[in-house]
Amino acid sequence: MRNADIRRLDREILATQKKLDAVRRGEWWPLNGSERRAMARSLAVGGYKVTRGRSAGREEQRMDATGNSAELRLNAELTALHAERQRLMTEAAKGKAAKKSSGWW
Repeated sequence: MRNADIRRLDREILATQKKLDAVRRGEWWPLNGSERRAMARSLAVGGYKVTRGRSAGREEQRMDATGNSAELRLNAELTALHAERQRLMTEAAKGKAAKKSSGWW
């Protein structure tokens, strides 16, 4: 494979790693649409319950579960990207070795 494909994967790996670090810090920007809606819903319901003098424990648990599922999704994506990068590196090495062995010397 070409080096451009490997560089593209390296950029995607770095971007996914940044997203994973942001999710671990509790930021919302790397979340997808359904995860953002779940977080916003839990935040709104929890705020409503707190203003009514009740506990928002269940909503806090939902927010934690949503954050954990986003972290799990990004970990799986990162693992897949690493596996694809390894496959491309192996292909490139095989191609280079075949090219070298078929030389005139």
